[in-house]
Amino acid sequence: MPGTVTLDRREGPYGEVVLRRRDEHYEIIANGTFLMDTSDGRSERLLIDAAQAALPERSRPGASVLIGGLGVGFSLAHAAADPRWGRIVVVEREEAIIDWHRQGPLASVSGAALADSRTVILHTELVDHLHTSPDTYDALCLDIDNGPDWTVTEDNESLYAAEGLAACAARLNPGGVLAVWSARPSADFEGSLRNAGFSGVRTEEIPVARGVPDVVHLGVRPE
Repeated sequence: MPGTVTLDRREGPYGEVVLRRRDEHYEIIANGTFLMDTSDGRSERLLIDAAQAALPERSRPGASVLIGGLGVGFSLAHAAADPRWGRIVVVEREEAIIDWHRQGPLASVSGAALADSRTVILHTELVDHLHTSPDTYDALCLDIDNGPDWTVTEDNESLYAAEGLAACAARLNPGGVLAVWSARPSADFEGSLRNAGFSGVRTEEIPVARGVPDVVHLGVRPE
């Protein structure tokens, strides 16, 4: 495409990941599927803000958050800019994406956040981490797919089913919030959250002039 330059292309255990620059913006492609770019970021920031706002008031100062998916770094940067978060853990399975942030072009987005003492980057698979880690958090902010109905890899489908949602609940402190980014609303996923025992289930949208809005699905682990 005119104005598009491929900066890096790597084969990993989950397939191909590509970093491109399109005019002044960067974009990440996985196995030929567009994931995200640096052109906006409103919905990634909403993912963090909506989770913080849904926490019980007593939990907000010093709250811990697990961000599933480093992406272009908007969610991490926004969380690190908020002093109310006490611990920020990012789980990213693609070594290439971590490299692009630590020593590549995406450091322009995440450099200050990576240097923040509250930030920890874990190079691991999110689904495995949720099932095996003993750690708990006040919020889980997940953005590893284009949504519950449009996963990047087939293995991710389990995350949005009963077993995966049970694992999410187990990683949350009582009153903790699960926030899931999606490129489109999913009434079925809202139902899955309720069936998994989450309360306060709702969906927040990013206003758009036309087309289907990005959304954040929210649910709270009962206290």
